[in-house]
Amino acid sequence: MKLNQVTLPVKNMNEAVAFYLTLGFIQIVDTPHYARFKCTNGDATFSLSLESGDFKSHAVIYFEEEHLDALYSSLVKKGITFEQPPTAQRYLWTEAILKDPSGNKIKLYWAGENRLNPPWKVEKRG
Repeated sequence: MKLNQVTLPVKNMNEAVAFYLTLGFIQIVDTPHYARFKCTNGDATFSLSLESGDFKSHAVIYFEEEHLDALYSSLVKKGITFEQPPTAQRYLWTEAILKDPSGNKIKLYWAGENRLNPPWKVEKRG
């Protein structure tokens, strides 16, 4: 199987679209209630869905970037606020943490070889 996309709930579509465009994503679908973006590297996509009621999102979306420090610096200069700058984690990834205007948690990260082949890797199939 191949992952098609992840859809995030948003409270304000215009604000959310502007945020993700500022992060550098390419918008490929634009409606008042739904937007979809292509990642700048590869063919992965993600989308936004306008929610009319209150919601609390517990999902975390990860975007991989080899040049994480440079991306972080450029986004800070554009006014993006981070909860955590790029920080080495015990599980061998470097992560920067931020939230979109609707509160969805985003981690910009680089893991290199450890993303698919960490030292504790197992292969199980059901």
